[in-house]
Amino acid sequence: MERLSYKRSWSKFQGEMIRVNLDMVLVKRKMSLTELSGRVGISVTNLSLLKTGKVRGIRFSTLAAICRELDCQPADILEYNPEAV
Repeated sequence: MERLSYKRSWSKFQGEMIRVNLDMVLVKRKMSLTELSGRVGISVTNLSLLKTGKVRGIRFSTLAAICRELDCQPADILEYNPEAV
């Protein structure tokens, strides 16, 4: 079973700092990345890349599917820090 823990990740894109809080939401929902992968039909690898902030973008349909399964809002997963620019 995948260990449920969270670590905030930062992704730098065009000078903007975006924090990805997917781990935190998964822990709150007591759901593993593998379980989320099965529910939304996205590979564990791609979700892991998102979770660690190593992606340059995300489709709205993917974000919507993740939010649907985690019963959350996009702002629960993605956080913008204007002071980090």
